[in-house]
Amino acid sequence: MSMAQIVNHGLHQGHILKEVCLRSDRLSLSLLNFGAVTRDLRLHDQGEDRSLVLGFRNPADYLTNPGYMGVIAGRVAGRIKNARFALDGQMVRLAENEGGNQLHGGPAGLSHVLWGIEPLTSASARLTYHSPEGENGYPGAVDFTVTVTLDEFSVEYEMIASVSQPTPISLAQHSYYNLSGGQQAIWDHRLQVDATGYLVLDDTNVPNGTIADLSDTGFDFRLGRSFGELDPEHQGCDINLVFDTDRTQALPAAKLTAPDGLQMTVTTDQPGAQIYTAGGLPAQPEGHSGQILGPAMGVCFEPQGFPNAVNQPDFPSVIVSPDVPYVQKLRLDFGWI
Repeated sequence: MSMAQIVNHGLHQGHILKEVCLRSDRLSLSLLNFGAVTRDLRLHDQGEDRSLVLGFRNPADYLTNPGYMGVIAGRVAGRIKNARFALDGQMVRLAENEGGNQLHGGPAGLSHVLWGIEPLTSASARLTYHSPEGENGYPGAVDFTVTVTLDEFSVEYEMIASVSQPTPISLAQHSYYNLSGGQQAIWDHRLQVDATGYLVLDDTNVPNGTIADLSDTGFDFRLGRSFGELDPEHQGCDINLVFDTDRTQALPAAKLTAPDGLQMTVTTDQPGAQIYTAGGLPAQPEGHSGQILGPAMGVCFEPQGFPNAVNQPDFPSVIVSPDVPYVQKLRLDFGWI
């Protein structure tokens, strides 16, 4: 069986930056060892060679990457109020990196560290990272494994974490999707999500523990509408949707469709997902394939545990123990409608 090749991009800021390029019959995907980044995902079908995610032309730009483009976010994705939580009667204080809160695991979260990277076949690779006890303030040591596999028109991410003691784990794959190639904003993309609720935020954009009915908002995606229809003033969307609890996890939870009919379906075992139309994506270096990088040029669909669940006892727990490893599976399927 052939093996994907590792490309060495040289020494940057003390890091040897490596890339593995995977290929199936219809898709190709490139991974970086820094941040476990999905740098590019391309469709090769019907004469197309189309990029499906935003990415930097220069791999070294991922060493800063303020928009978390393509990363695995964690140990805990999303925001934790006041960068602290109680565990087994003890207050745990985390490293702050967004005001007084912690975002996406802290200043040296999984998105900004060097992972081990190993091709398994021509269509799969494994990323590994050992997070020592106390990193970013978290209790316990954690061994993370992310396996990425292509199969013709599909991509699967399997994320596993084994912990030395009880500690919170909630990962999110953080690509910015633009199924039209990235030269136009995503207002004409249509999104359908099997979700009836959303997480209400406080004044620092942290969930306050309330799950509200989506029908009272402008972001009810149940029937499928374009971002432009739901947000005609282009204010942007940054909301955590709560999937229907009685849904069948083996079936897609969401569908994203480009104007020309290319569709991505998302299958996940997580209780919800953050929907973010890149309203705060800062001015970026040049994107690959002539992409424009900036607000509304892509949409993140991030299945994950509920942000701030460590401080909300009514949310599904994100505490992982040594006897039960953390496992998340995310599958993306592409095709034409």
